[in-house]
Amino acid sequence: MAWVYLLLAGVFEIGWPLGFKLSQQPEYRVSGIAGAIVSMGISGWLLWMAQREIPIGTAYAVWTGIGGAGTFLIGVLFFGDAATLTRFLGVAMIVGGVITLKLAH
Repeated sequence: MAWVYLLLAGVFEIGWPLGFKLSQQPEYRVSGIAGAIVSMGISGWLLWMAQREIPIGTAYAVWTGIGGAGTFLIGVLFFGDAATLTRFLGVAMIVGGVITLKLAH
């Protein structure tokens, strides 16, 4: 169950930079910031739950990896961030590292 908590924590980790990005548009200012704060709280709580069984270093690396890779994809798909081969290779290395940590656990 700890890995489910960690996966969900990583998904909610994507929510706070997304909320901050949305809050830059006047019509989403309040809801974007509120969404970011709620996402931070849920993500932190789920990370705390996961760390009851998963070592802190592994949990934190997986959590930030999911958040970083997911936020990168959101940026490319919805906000026009650059989608270069080099950037995708970088994200692939992050994902590969997360998979390696899971397999080594």
